[in-house]
Amino acid sequence: MEKKNYTVSIYTENNIGLLSRIAAIFLKRHINIESITASKSEVNEVMRFIIVVEVTEEQVKKIAGQIEKQIEVIRAYYHTDEELIFQETALYKVNSAEFVEDLTIQDFIKETNARIVTVTPKFFVIEKTGKRHEIDNLYDKLKPYGLMQFVRSGKIAVSKNEMPISSILEDFNTININS
Repeated sequence: MEKKNYTVSIYTENNIGLLSRIAAIFLKRHINIESITASKSEVNEVMRFIIVVEVTEEQVKKIAGQIEKQIEVIRAYYHTDEELIFQETALYKVNSAEFVEDLTIQDFIKETNARIVTVTPKFFVIEKTGKRHEIDNLYDKLKPYGLMQFVRSGKIAVSKNEMPISSILEDFNTININS
């Protein structure tokens, strides 16, 4: 089977230690996590982890199954890039002296739909939201100008198809109330 990028979306209760147990599932299988993002979800008091891995479909099915065995995990989904709408965000801190001396830098910032968020006499900070290759291209263009710092978020994504987490939670709550 062919390896490719899969995005695993995990809906969980917000409990201490859960992230390390989820990461251990990948560690036991010697699978590197390419990207991880955690945030609150569309459901009140439910967290969402988005984890990107390069594996076969068989491996990601097993991983999702193992993750769902964790008590605090409500549901785990996996998707290919084609099934998602996704973005990443990056910040680039660049030496101001280079910025002032070369006006073409302003042109390619505009061309890439990036924006300048802070300017000081010593540095300026650019923010770019987009696909990974777009962020990497801007990185490559800024590197010769004195890139002082760089940071990128993990992938944030929503599925093109419905993930019925709200109805699953309603069923889950009904079961717990009736128990």
